[in-house]
Amino acid sequence: MDRFRVDLIAATPNPQLCVYAAMHQDYSEGFVAADRENWPDEQRAGEICVKRLLAGERGHYGPMEHAQIVLNVGWFPHSVMQQARTHRVGVSFDVQSMRYTGERICRAANGELDLEEVFYLRPVGDYSDRQGKKYAYTESQRALDLDHCRASAERYRDLLSAGFAEEHARGILPFDYRQHFVVSFSLRAFLHFMDLRAKLDAQLEIRQLCDLMWPHMVSWAPEFAGWYEKSRLHRARLAP
Repeated sequence: MDRFRVDLIAATPNPQLCVYAAMHQDYSEGFVAADRENWPDEQRAGEICVKRLLAGERGHYGPMEHAQIVLNVGWFPHSVMQQARTHRVGVSFDVQSMRYTGERICRAANGELDLEEVFYLRPVGDYSDRQGKKYAYTESQRALDLDHCRASAERYRDLLSAGFAEEHARGILPFDYRQHFVVSFSLRAFLHFMDLRAKLDAQLEIRQLCDLMWPHMVSWAPEFAGWYEKSRLHRARLAP
């Protein structure tokens, strides 16, 4: 998991002020942008929005859809992408394809890349399933799984060399090959995603994704982040 990475690509400047303007227009007679000199600063805008939109579980989330953040997510297993795209999250993804981006698999098969650069296996340790049954993932078991990844990569390389289409050859790869992707969230969608996937009983790897995403939220919209940490984080209280 030490390869997992989340980088900021772009974000709406002054997102809390953006939400404030949208909220303010909801109940203002006038054209709110004409009164811009009287708007609060970013911090105060965030405080007002939390009080009027979120505090007391008011659930007025609509104005939060105007602020957007775009992240680049790297080296996560395919299973995380499948989970991330499940449920109605209102998020846009552009995902590294295994039809056009299989060269890295061939390089791993040839020993030019570490196998774990392109395939994900959980660390050795103690785990439990969703029913609470405990088990150990040992060094010897993990070594067998790495051998399986190596054999699959070599078979993939050989199929491509024999003229097979990439979408045919990829069918023999282990499920958790690593993928990079770009994802964009509205402020509302980001917090909803955290509701879904930062639960304490969520899959380990997607919780790691949430842990790496969260500092970007704290830096970007700190008043919203502060409210969320106190009110909803890890509690699985799903947004509408």
